[in-house]
Amino acid sequence: MGITYKKAVDVLSENDQGQVLRFWSKLGRKERADLLVQIEKLDFAAIKRMRQVLVKVGQATSAEDIEPAVIQKTSMTGLACARGVGEKALASGKVGALLVAGGQGSRLGFEGPKGCFPIGPVSGASLFEIHSRKILALEKLHSCSIPFYIMTSRDNNSATIAFFEKNDYFGLCRERVLFFIQGMWPALSPDGRVILDRAEHMFMSPDGHGGTLSALRESGMLEDMTRRKLTTIFYFQVDNPLVEIADPVFVGLHNVRKADMSVKVCGKRHANEGLGVVVVSGGRNRIVEYTELTDEQKNARARNGQLKYNAGSVAIHMFSLKFLRRAASLALPLHAAHKKVPVCNEKGKLVKPDAPNAYKFEKFIFDALPRAKRAMILEFSRDEEFSPVKNASGDDSPDTARRDMVRKAARLMAQCGVAVPRGKDGNPKYLIEIDPCFAANADELRRKLPPKFKIKGDVLLR
Repeated sequence: MGITYKKAVDVLSENDQGQVLRFWSKLGRKERADLLVQIEKLDFAAIKRMRQVLVKVGQATSAEDIEPAVIQKTSMTGLACARGVGEKALASGKVGALLVAGGQGSRLGFEGPKGCFPIGPVSGASLFEIHSRKILALEKLHSCSIPFYIMTSRDNNSATIAFFEKNDYFGLCRERVLFFIQGMWPALSPDGRVILDRAEHMFMSPDGHGGTLSALRESGMLEDMTRRKLTTIFYFQVDNPLVEIADPVFVGLHNVRKADMSVKVCGKRHANEGLGVVVVSGGRNRIVEYTELTDEQKNARARNGQLKYNAGSVAIHMFSLKFLRRAASLALPLHAAHKKVPVCNEKGKLVKPDAPNAYKFEKFIFDALPRAKRAMILEFSRDEEFSPVKNASGDDSPDTARRDMVRKAARLMAQCGVAVPRGKDGNPKYLIEIDPCFAANADELRRKLPPKFKIKGDVLLR
């Protein structure tokens, strides 16, 4: 039996949120039942923390007393050993993959889950297919099973599952592809009141990628990981088609260092690029949002002329399962964003504001980093592993992602001795795409290419 009206009145009054029921007398039976269900699911402890955050909104914040983090360079010795450790972990079935995929493709002019967006330069393969085929390639290469955990949202969960089913899970074993739903939080007015967007409905929005941790716990996925005897979880986001999923070197270094959490970083394009940076503060690694850096910190230079705070984090992480279980119970910091939120006015009519009128709240998964007793920060080549699809045009768009996918495939072909025709701008003259299951690396590609292979037009190796 769910919460009663009387209990709802009591709990809302106790938390100064009585306005949620202000249209009760005008609601029908079903509308009342739906609203009570929402009230029962409210996290009043989180709302109390949100209201505390609102008190500090507008106060100047900056990252003080920070120093650049210690970064493991890709040129360091011992990488071959780390690769061996990582390959052994993969072969033993102890590694899982965790994908954050709750977003919609609306910013790209695409209807549906962002992961369904077609990005393959030649094939038109979706982001979901690109990622799934990389996992399948790892399974074949290391004769192992890699459980694939996908966090969706309430808005796209059904469509995401239907897309995987329609495409027969892109060759993956469907028993190892597990979906779970991200949590939702209410938005608050500047005075800390929960906002109704309909007379019988509270406005809700996703609780941020930091919500992955609590969603893993509440969905039973942490127990599933434990049952499968996983020890290492690779975390990434859906919009990056270049990501090297569970790269053996990254897996190996994470395990050799016995790290709780590891982070991959790359150099920033420029001082004002919107990437958080990994720093050391109070003896612990942490990631500072670019908005928290002062102009002086953003533009500070090291002796070699590079940006002093240049270790940009792009949401490629590794967790030990032990730490992930502990982090799932942490009260991560809340981040408030002033946004335009549709609101139900006193007459019960929906109003869409012209200016920000309320605050949405999110948790960021990288705020778990300072809680890690051992952390490892590894640099990577941006050209090889990061080209996100965030904007409809310009930087970080489908055009730049496809361009970078072609460039990466061309470099792989060149490593195998294939002459890649190039235009006057130095870019490959033809589109090139290599299915990860055809060749996951240069050695495998070299073995599979026909003798004296030549590129005479667009190439799709599948």
